[in-house]
Amino acid sequence: MKKPNVEDYLQEGIYGSRQTKPLERRRYLGTLRERVVLALTKSQVMQEKGLDEMSQKMKEHKDSQLLLNGKISYRFRKPYNQLADQNDIHCTAVSNQETDTDLGAILAVDYPIEIENIHVETIEAPKKESPQKKGWKGFFKSLFKPSE
Repeated sequence: MKKPNVEDYLQEGIYGSRQTKPLERRRYLGTLRERVVLALTKSQVMQEKGLDEMSQKMKEHKDSQLLLNGKISYRFRKPYNQLADQNDIHCTAVSNQETDTDLGAILAVDYPIEIENIHVETIEAPKKESPQKKGWKGFFKSLFKPSE
């Protein structure tokens, strides 16, 4: 191992200490992918889609911690905070202004666990299309609709 010199101290003072896999840490709210038990997107957190799955994983992994995206409003994070309190799990709001991630909540442990499928799949109901035609023809047909 090489002995640190003045240049190393200056670099660490300016840019901070070196981290392993910095892109992965930014995406997963400061933790590594191999430590993640369950990950929810921002939209899933706002719609409370993965609350049941999160509760189940919290009961399975009592030594885990919950990381919530600090850019999400507190009213959307509140049910997850309450769930963490009920299961005696430490909860932290991570608000790193330099990074932007699509993840809203992460349940992670301090050791590598390597779960293959960490994301919750949500099935969206197909949107029904209106029977009226779009454009000018549909507009004029709605204006001159024969009365019954």
